[in-house]
This record gives sequence, structure tokens and C-alpha cells, in this order.
Amino acid sequence: MKAGSSSFLFSCLVVFLFSGCADPIPEFTEENALSHRVSGERAFQHVKALVGFGPRPAGSENLERSRVYIQEQLAAAGWEIRRQSFSKKTPEGEIEFVNLRARFGAGRWGDPVDGILCSHYDTKLFESFEFLGANDAGSSTGVLIELAGVLSEKPWLAKRLELVFFDGEEAFGTNITSKDGLYGSRYYAAEITLTKPETRPKWGVLLDMVGDRDLKIRAAVQVPGASLREMADSGGSGYRVDIALVKQQLQGISRDLIASAEDLGVRKHVGISPDYIIDDHIPLIVTAGIPTIDLIDFDYDYWHTPGDSLEQVSAESLEISGRVTMQLVEKYLIRKE
Repeated sequence: MKAGSSSFLFSCLVVFLFSGCADPIPEFTEENALSHRVSGERAFQHVKALVGFGPRPAGSENLERSRVYIQEQLAAAGWEIRRQSFSKKTPEGEIEFVNLRARFGAGRWGDPVDGILCSHYDTKLFESFEFLGANDAGSSTGVLIELAGVLSEKPWLAKRLELVFFDGEEAFGTNITSKDGLYGSRYYAAEITLTKPETRPKWGVLLDMVGDRDLKIRAAVQVPGASLREMADSGGSGYRVDIALVKQQLQGISRDLIASAEDLGVRKHVGISPDYIIDDHIPLIVTAGIPTIDLIDFDYDYWHTPGDSLEQVSAESLEISGRVTMQLVEKYLIRKE
């Protein structure tokens, strides 16, 4: 074999190892876009099933029932699921948390991925009333399950992604603090810092509260100040994030989000928040350096109240949220260098 041929083969091997998968990215066409395949009705049925389990706080039997349901739905669509289990001390004592991670097809866990799609699936613990969390976080979990099924229609795209269902987003106290809440995303982000930078996801999309009948997504892309970056936990790796670079990348993703909404004629439902929001995207940003946009409708009168029920969630809103997410991923993010 000629030396030139050896060099060429070596270059191809490097591209293969760090491209996320061997399948090429085909040209995007609107008529074949997966965004048209997203069904709000199917997503609503998933939300209904999750709400049917009752309150689902971290560590509860109902949340385990939710895990089994999510695993069954994803496995039926061709995804392989791994449980990322860990224990943490909380205001309620030691709790075991379980993130659900999914890759498309068998044996793909050694391959890097281009991006992650994520949601939390736990509900906040309330002793004084029954909190069903239809919108928070039934809606985002239902949409992510629906997206898993739709993505299976294009294996080349599904193989380039990881789906993550975070446990323990909700704080046991009143509000999320540096010590309480975001348990699953903090753990996941810290584990990522232990991997090689070139193998980490390049971007992320987080879904949270996306089913409100009066849908007004105001995507969170702002990064909190230094006082809140204490939430960062490098897991002992010593990794430090280039916040300036991540902010620049987030601005690019926000532009792509608006373009996606315009593509689909739903711009009135989608905007960018001028403020930062503390949610599961923050550890991904400040700990792992993954520019992650949070699609959230925080203008919701029933947040953390008994009124967060199925009656406040619509299939139309779920469909809009799911379609915009899919368009953002397939047309824009997956094609970023």
C-alpha cells in the first residue's frame, strides 16, 4: 500500500471516530422533514399516561412506573436505554435518582453524538395537595417520547443524538438552589467532563413546560452570573468552561430557533427570554460547556399548583413544540460544524 493511501485511510478513520456515526447527512428537504411527522395527539396520550400514575416526585414508586413506561415506549421505537443511577443527600434525606439515557440502535454507547434532546420527568413533591404535573413535566416528557418515535423513521439522524430524561429537576425546598434541585442534570454534566472534549455533544435542546393551551415559549439562552455558577460541578475533572464561547454559540442556536418557528408558521408562539431561567440546561452549560437552549413557557398560571392538570394541556401546543424542536434539530443544528 502506498504511503499516500495509508494517510488517506488514517484521516478517514479519524473522521469516523469523531463524527458521531458513519452515516452521511443527506440534503434537507421541507417535503421530507420529520417536523411534519410529529403528532400532538400521540404526545398528549403519553402525557395522559404519565399523569395517570399520579404524583411522581424523585424516589417514589410512581416515578419508577413512569420510568418503565418511558423505557417501553422508546424500546418499541428502536432505542436502547440505560439507567444512570446515583444517590444524593437532599432535604428529604438520601434519595436514589435515575436518569434515563437512550441511544438509537444496539451497541452505540461507545460512539460520540452530535447533540442531546432532554427533559426532566419528575414532579415536585407537595405534602398539602396532589400535584399531577401535567405540564411540568408531563408535557415535555410526552413530547420527547413522541420525538423518539418520529426520529426512528430516519435512523441516520437518530444515531447522531442522545435522548436524556433527567430525574430530580425539582427542588425539595421552595426553590432550586446550589444544593437542592437539578440533581439529574448536575450529575450527567459532571460525568461528561470525565470524557474527552472531542467526544462530547456539541449542543443540546431542553424541553420543559411546553403544553400550555396558550403557548408562549420564551426560550432561555441567557447564562447566569458568577454567583450562580457555583452550581457548576466538574466532578473532580478540573474542566473549566469557556463561557464567552458558549454564549456565542447560544446566540446562534436562538437564531436557528426563530428561523425554525418561521419555517413552520408558528412564530407567534416562539420567542427568546431576555432573562436567565434556572433549569436543567444550566449544569449542561456551566459544567460541561454544552450550549443548551431551554424551550419553556414559564407564563403559566398553574405552575406548582393543584391546577396543573390535563385540562391545561393541549395536543395542539404539544405538536407545535415538538415540530419546532424537530425542525431546529434536523434543518439547523445537525448541520453545524
